[in-house]
Amino acid sequence: MIKSITILMIFVRMKKGDNSPHFTKKIKSLNLQKLQTSIDNSETNIFLKGLHGSSKSFLINSLFTNSNKNIYWVLENKESAGYHFNDLEGLIDEKQLYFFPSSYNRENDFKKTNSQSIFLRTELIRNLSSNTLKKLIVTYPEAIFEKIIIKKDIKKRFLKIKTGDLISLESFNEKLFDLEFNREDFVVEPGDFSVRGGIVDVFSFSNNKPFRIEFFGDEIESIRTFDIENQISNDTLKSIEILGDLENKEIDYERENIFKFIEDNSIIVTENIDLLKDSLSNSFEKVTSNSNDKINLDKLFYSGELLNQDISKLSVIELNKIGNNTINTQFNISPQPAFNKKFKLLIENISEYYNKEYSVKIFCSSKTQIKRFKDIFELNKIDFDPILIEKAIYKGFVDHDQKEVCYSDHEIFERYHKFKIKSGFETKKRVNLNELKQLEIGDYVTHIDHGVGVFGGLKKIDVNGKIQEAIKLTYGERDTLYVSIHLIHKVCKYNGKDGTKPKIYKLGSGAWKKVKLKAKKRVKEVAFNLIEAYAKRKLKKGFQYGIDSSMQHELEASFIYEDTPDQIKSTIDIKKDMESLQPMDRLICGDVGFGKT
Repeated sequence: MIKSITILMIFVRMKKGDNSPHFTKKIKSLNLQKLQTSIDNSETNIFLKGLHGSSKSFLINSLFTNSNKNIYWVLENKESAGYHFNDLEGLIDEKQLYFFPSSYNRENDFKKTNSQSIFLRTELIRNLSSNTLKKLIVTYPEAIFEKIIIKKDIKKRFLKIKTGDLISLESFNEKLFDLEFNREDFVVEPGDFSVRGGIVDVFSFSNNKPFRIEFFGDEIESIRTFDIENQISNDTLKSIEILGDLENKEIDYERENIFKFIEDNSIIVTENIDLLKDSLSNSFEKVTSNSNDKINLDKLFYSGELLNQDISKLSVIELNKIGNNTINTQFNISPQPAFNKKFKLLIENISEYYNKEYSVKIFCSSKTQIKRFKDIFELNKIDFDPILIEKAIYKGFVDHDQKEVCYSDHEIFERYHKFKIKSGFETKKRVNLNELKQLEIGDYVTHIDHGVGVFGGLKKIDVNGKIQEAIKLTYGERDTLYVSIHLIHKVCKYNGKDGTKPKIYKLGSGAWKKVKLKAKKRVKEVAFNLIEAYAKRKLKKGFQYGIDSSMQHELEASFIYEDTPDQIKSTIDIKKDMESLQPMDRLICGDVGFGKT
């Protein structure tokens, strides 16, 4: 009988027919109580030893769930931070869980920034200064190495507006320029804004979709969000906050390290505080030695020399380290065993733990993997029933104190597992927007309702007293059509046979309608012939393959890379065809390297 329960106890409550994990929030653990008592007493050095793989993530989740403090988890690098962040997703409310990356594209390359990373950094900085919810922030040395704008200056970097506000369009544009927004033809990413007549599109760093603000004279008439891909408006809003880039290093704002933002009752978790200090100092030395800029690097970056002083009032938990004072806790946890893609070894290992009365959970990256495990266990006629959970974890572990085994499916079969960090905003650009930028006056374009015309460029026109930007199209007999920029999805570049010139008809002549009717008639003829051909094929018998064997399932599960959704769908469709009596008639298309084989 085990009297002491470790902090890493995970309760999984399974509903009938439901593979999703339900983690309880109240965990009565003597180790956790001991740890929290030490934190509540403002102990500054807490040392834990014996943690492996994703057991660290579950430890942090338990600590965060049972505490009212903010937690800043500083991992050794971006990769490790990304994997553990993915572990925590789904366990912690997304409004409380943040990933704080470096704003630069590559580690120790402080030249080119990444707009998605800047968005995530800005999101956290803004919420640190205003949001009262407790937070769990996952980060790494290169991210906290960059200093951030001080709290009082954050207020200077955002603009609040609401419908009914009186402000001239010119004044509004100036305010956006003051916030360092860039005027573009179309907004694509945070920091962009565009003006078309009485409409201003602006992509704030405070929202994952851009805003469309419509003016009526000097009054803000409406505010909506819209989709970058199709330019269609979505939600209508009464008020918004437009936030500028808080990470722009070219702006001479006063900056400070992130520890100045942290409340005194927060918790810092790291592998080793001395290694963190060295990492920050090494980064500072590198950027200083490689920089020819006449800027004060000390204002932009944090060397870590003051680290011990900056976090002296915080509870510091160092994982996998034993110290000389405060609390030392030794966990009896071992890494997940290696199976070398051999399923028999896995079954033997699970059977061994079942005989020792361990509970066994297998964390799977997809429903497909769950089905594979179920089929393999069924075909092997095993006499135990491991819990299959649809959630990928970084690395599996065995908790010998708790008598619990947590396997990760990608480690069982040595599959490649990549961490995924939310982008914060969509980066897809509407193809039509790119085409429109490449069009030259005189090029042929096709309007879905009016047919082929000649592109006449972007023009500003008066619509009911409002100046708006529109696409000018010219048709036969000098007919002119102006298409609102918001209906751009109806226009595309003309693609004809061998570069031949299309016939341009007069607007309203009915010629385009006849062309579409003729095309529809031809499509119906082709469809009829296809239906006839498929009907004849249905009457024929083909070779019918059997269902997948356990060897097939093992082979698929052992593939080193995870299938994409399209690859999964293609595989399912092909198997369905092969197991049918009808002959298969299927072609898989894709560029080189897309995974057709």
